[in-house]
Amino acid sequence: MRLSRARPGPSEDDGSAAAFEPQTLSGLFSAPPWLRDLGTSAWLAVGVTLFVVGAVWVLALTSTITTPVITAAVVAAVASPLVARLERRGVSRGIGSALVLVGAILLGAAVVVVVVGGITGQLDGLRAALDSAKDTLTGWLTDLGVDRGAAETAKDDVSSSLNGAVPALLDGLAVGLKRLSSLVVFLGLTALSLFFLLKDGRQIRHWGEGHMRVPRPVAHQIGDRVLESLRGYFLGVTFVAAFNAVVVAAGALLLDVPLAGTIAAITFLGAYIPYLGAWGAGVFAVLIALGGAGADAAAGMIVVQLLANGILQQMVQPIAYGAALGIHPLAVLIVTIAGGALFGAVGLILAAPLTSAATRIAADLSRNAVTAPAGPAPPSPGPAARAGPDC
Repeated sequence: MRLSRARPGPSEDDGSAAAFEPQTLSGLFSAPPWLRDLGTSAWLAVGVTLFVVGAVWVLALTSTITTPVITAAVVAAVASPLVARLERRGVSRGIGSALVLVGAILLGAAVVVVVVGGITGQLDGLRAALDSAKDTLTGWLTDLGVDRGAAETAKDDVSSSLNGAVPALLDGLAVGLKRLSSLVVFLGLTALSLFFLLKDGRQIRHWGEGHMRVPRPVAHQIGDRVLESLRGYFLGVTFVAAFNAVVVAAGALLLDVPLAGTIAAITFLGAYIPYLGAWGAGVFAVLIALGGAGADAAAGMIVVQLLANGILQQMVQPIAYGAALGIHPLAVLIVTIAGGALFGAVGLILAAPLTSAATRIAADLSRNAVTAPAGPAPPSPGPAARAGPDC
């Protein structure tokens, strides 16, 4: 008789074969913390990029009004202390704003007349000097062993590029003016915006600080930093630009370089664009010296430019700027080029002071976070507090 073997079953007393619980796999396929942090940072970077692209797109669509308002805001930030000084002397803020606006209009008109009138009045001499400089460069290339035909071809290419750059510049200016409707409309909107920003700047700033989603003292400190950077930067740039223009004009007169007034005017205006403007003005001055006074004058003008934009400027800038910037020159160059690529001429001019303001604001916030006393969180304000004047 065959005995059947009983199959072994699970013993109730054996705890080695525990029942399967699905929640034991809950953390098996989860991403490590560093990967989650990296993904969060990546999405934040994408969001910031999309925000910047959208902001640039909206500003481009509304450039008819945004460009005058930005221009007026920069001028108002620099000129508002004059209105405050007049107000302390008994002049009402409205009348003081009107006086400063009239002064700004007269000053701008004088600068345009001097610069544009000087350049157009000396246009024939300017063309002759540039043509002579091109011929001199062609002779140098030939002396260095470059084939005469290749040198002439290079000169013709440079000439065609320069000749084509002027119509392209004029076309771009025409497109810009068309987008602004007209130059008169642009100037009118700028003047109107400037008057209201000078007259009601305090109320506008108070309203803006109340909607920054940060405590009002912090918002006020941020506004102070931005205004300090803009005022210090543009006042310092104006002083440095005038200093460079005087040095370059004196050097041009001593070297008997023609168009010294035009060179000084372009040097003054170029100083408002960090580095790029100084380079362009320096190249222009050297070419005029080469074409109008010869190689020795061009070499002397190179020395003058190196002195004006190098050693002497490094001595004057700390006095002129004071604590306005406080960022490395390489950072100034990078943000200037990036600002110009994103926002055009406005970005070229405002990139450095706004970056300086951002770095100082970040330092202030970090300093406040370190020095803030640790303690329990303040109680949530009640309905009466939430309905205060800040809202």
